[in-house]
Amino acid sequence: MTSPVPLADAIAEHVHDGDTVALEGFTHLIPFAAAHEIARQGRRHLTLVRMTPDLVYDQLIGLGCADELVFSYGGNPGVGSLHRLRDAVENHWPHKLAVHEHSHAGLANAYSAGAARLPFAVLRGYRGTDLEEQRDIISRVTCPFTGEELAAVKAVNPDVTVIHAQLADRDGNVMLWGITGVQREAVLAAKRAVVTVEEVVDEFPEHTGAVILPNWVLSAVSVVPNGAWPSYAAGYSVRDNDFYQEWDAISRDREAFLAWAAANNLTQVANEQTAATHV
Repeated sequence: MTSPVPLADAIAEHVHDGDTVALEGFTHLIPFAAAHEIARQGRRHLTLVRMTPDLVYDQLIGLGCADELVFSYGGNPGVGSLHRLRDAVENHWPHKLAVHEHSHAGLANAYSAGAARLPFAVLRGYRGTDLEEQRDIISRVTCPFTGEELAAVKAVNPDVTVIHAQLADRDGNVMLWGITGVQREAVLAAKRAVVTVEEVVDEFPEHTGAVILPNWVLSAVSVVPNGAWPSYAAGYSVRDNDFYQEWDAISRDREAFLAWAAANNLTQVANEQTAATHV
């Protein structure tokens, strides 16, 4: 991969119905533009993976894109619940959603194991929680060297990881900085990786703590300025706190949510959900 491609082409080629999809970005660099393109293309039956499935997954769940969610914390940061997620879990609208919950440390380790192509990761955690009842993703192992019993988490290997970053260079390498979360691990754990960026430059600047992803681990790069809105890209934009507040009212009501979807060119998806609402 060297030349940037339109986002619609990147999603069409690399995100398929039934895929396990990770859209990562912690606090900032959340790939909202790519998520909306996934919805516009009508992707269905996805397993969504994300450490903090905030507004971006609330939207995809409400639009009927997901059958399963693998996560560690779900909420509208600083505001409250994710009402589309909650409606799906409690009322099966727009359809039933299976959920698999981790701790932050557990899911981060699951990504790391996936990136290393190991079957599982070990950590000290989950003790005394009902999360351990999910025996298909969390178990216990005994250390062969110390005899200590540890938690084991099944590796996460997405079919495709999608992230947003600040920069790509002319060779298709990508650079991101700020709060970097688990983007690196999520990309390395995936079969395919799509990145949206703010701009393409001839040479990367120096940034302490920056992450550089080489072109050989990426499937497609698309130039999408402000592609993280309403979250932000450090050095390029600021967080739209007003939208996060507004989302609480939009997402509480199905009709308000569908009106938002239609207003944002998600008309086909919104129409499908409207029909489901009135059945």
